[in-house]
Amino acid sequence: MVDKKGKPRGLGRGLSSLMGDITKEPITSGVNSENQTDEKLVPVEKIYPNPNQPRKSFQEEKLIELANSIKTKGLVQPLIVRKKKGTKESFEIVAGERRWRAAQRAQIHELPVIVKDFSDIEVLEIAIIENVQRADLNPVEEALGYKNLMDNFDHTQEGLSKEIGKSRSHIANLLRLLTLPKEVQNLLISGQLTAGHARALVTSENPVALAKQIISLGLSVRDAERLAKNASQKNAVKKVKIKEKPADTVILETDLSAALKMKVLIDHEVGKENGFISISYRSLEDLDRISEMILNNPL
Repeated sequence: MVDKKGKPRGLGRGLSSLMGDITKEPITSGVNSENQTDEKLVPVEKIYPNPNQPRKSFQEEKLIELANSIKTKGLVQPLIVRKKKGTKESFEIVAGERRWRAAQRAQIHELPVIVKDFSDIEVLEIAIIENVQRADLNPVEEALGYKNLMDNFDHTQEGLSKEIGKSRSHIANLLRLLTLPKEVQNLLISGQLTAGHARALVTSENPVALAKQIISLGLSVRDAERLAKNASQKNAVKKVKIKEKPADTVILETDLSAALKMKVLIDHEVGKENGFISISYRSLEDLDRISEMILNNPL
């Protein structure tokens, strides 16, 4: 990725650089022209969440615990915000949405914030990395975070591994979870399935049914892997049986393929008169040739 000055920077150090280590500074009023930072207290109703926040679920129990802590000790760390587009006195959260939610439950009317001038891309980057580094995301949210970083910042899995401090296999395995049906992903988000359980289902043909079976039986990850493997083997045996063709059908397919110089497949239901034939062509010339042959030689 390239910052505003055209110099490449890494994600890990990039987050610290973007934030400017400002969370370590005390809250004061006024504007610091050197780093474009404005530190002040803002009414809670003028603060809005980031609509592109990768974290979608917040545990109510954890929010209440944090709210109780805020009531006792106050909000120790300020929120990082930027000015909300189209407004003069409202702000959008860049980092600290969980604290914002907990503060509302604690009935805090004003929150300490540090205002920074971030672009949309910088806000997305900070939101993803902050959550990933703090392990605040469920497996699906974390996977979507990595995908967003790769899509928006043109990073490889290897690059992310070095910058975020996660192994390449960890990133790759999480990204594979996004290939699962939404119903299975929702089971991951709700905590009914672990990432380990879900990984066992990635290559299965019926992951939804297997996921429900894993939950109902309370299977361990290892047992889930065995279940998925057995199901895959059974499906493979069924496919072999379905694809077995009589020898004369195979011979006819070979002869037709040789005559037409195109791949021909015959699907004939054993014991019945009907079926269908398919011809695969490699070019428009092949299509024209087979069309001419059929049209000039009507049945």
